[in-house]
Amino acid sequence: MRRMPALALSVLLPFLFAGCAAVVVGGAAAGAGAVHDRRDFGTVMSDRNLQLSAMSAINEDKELALQNDVSVVVFNGVMLLVGEARTPELKARAVRLASGFEGTRKLVDEIEVMEPIGFWARRGDNALTARVKAALLDITSLPGFDPTRVNVTTAHRAVYLMGLVSHTEADAIVEVARNVAGVDKVVKVFEYTD
Repeated sequence: MRRMPALALSVLLPFLFAGCAAVVVGGAAAGAGAVHDRRDFGTVMSDRNLQLSAMSAINEDKELALQNDVSVVVFNGVMLLVGEARTPELKARAVRLASGFEGTRKLVDEIEVMEPIGFWARRGDNALTARVKAALLDITSLPGFDPTRVNVTTAHRAVYLMGLVSHTEADAIVEVARNVAGVDKVVKVFEYTD
């Protein structure tokens, strides 16, 4: 009978502390991914918080949120901005809003000044990301290589690769990504372990 209050409390606590619920769920997800990650758990959580903070800052700017499409990816303190801004001024504003967060070691701005792409083009980019991730599973010649350590982001048929990898791993990853049908360009945003 004593287990019932503990069970009820464990179920209700996230709802009582709504602000903490996202941290608990995000922490669990990050913890599951951290098994294969070369970053330590604190860095994984810091990256997630940086990403959420930058996206929140961009989305709080109504003009940026409604008329542009900017995505933020953070890996090991390196922030990658991709997507579209309608004017150079809006692009600069997005970069400024995203760049002011402690823990960002480097900002890579790949936002293009253009009209936001449509649903089908975005869907094509997402499919390209999935095909590249699947193709990375074919890298079997490198002992200890784990494709889940590579972050793949696609925008405008350009594939951005992030992760903590060796130079040998990077060469193999780029070669595989470059040969996936539909990829126009491969951009290395790697950090090297050797």
